[in-house]
Amino acid sequence: MRLRNVPGAAEAVASSIFSTENPDAFKGKWLDSVTDGRPIAIEIGCGKGAFLHEMARLHPETFFIGCDRYASVLIKAIRKVEDDPLPNISFICADAADLPDFFERGEIDRIYLNFSDPWPKARHAKRRLTSRQHLDIYRELLLPGSVIEFKTDNKDLFDFSLEELAGDPHYDLFAKTYDLHHDPTMNAGNVQTEYEMKFSALGHPICKLIARLNDTPDEEEAPA
Repeated sequence: MRLRNVPGAAEAVASSIFSTENPDAFKGKWLDSVTDGRPIAIEIGCGKGAFLHEMARLHPETFFIGCDRYASVLIKAIRKVEDDPLPNISFICADAADLPDFFERGEIDRIYLNFSDPWPKARHAKRRLTSRQHLDIYRELLLPGSVIEFKTDNKDLFDFSLEELAGDPHYDLFAKTYDLHHDPTMNAGNVQTEYEMKFSALGHPICKLIARLNDTPDEEEAPA
């Protein structure tokens, strides 16, 4: 489905106090200059922002950053926060591949991937936000021991994600479920996204995994 362009969205995003312009200027400085020492959680592909806004409300001890590549999407999330302001939330209009330009390794405490585009054609597999290529990007951001949380109603994408993680020695699969809302342990404290509520109402089971970045060194860094 073609994304509907929202006239003036880019300008509105850029002018909002909840939008971080020139995020590369804060690389290595986020905790001191932006978050007041609070650890950072980032949602990549934040949609209309309901999940991130609720998480920021429930967890004032964490600073939440929403990232989306499309200003026409991001403006809806920003408007939600402007209507109900919170001090621990901001947004970046950028592609996930650019995030290492904005953050030093270890500056991100947690990454959320919620109902990402499945890119169903095999030739587009690298574009999936849980592909090995993107896992490598996240490793440039996360502190060892930090986690990625991923939710989807697309079983094929979920299975693909499990396979990618299984083949990556830098991550450990901490937990998984193919039916989140009927898993008392993993559903405890779950904050639903707009898509999650929509798909659940249609009877679609929700899949979720939690992966943890371990301390496995790169081969070139390993001691002789």
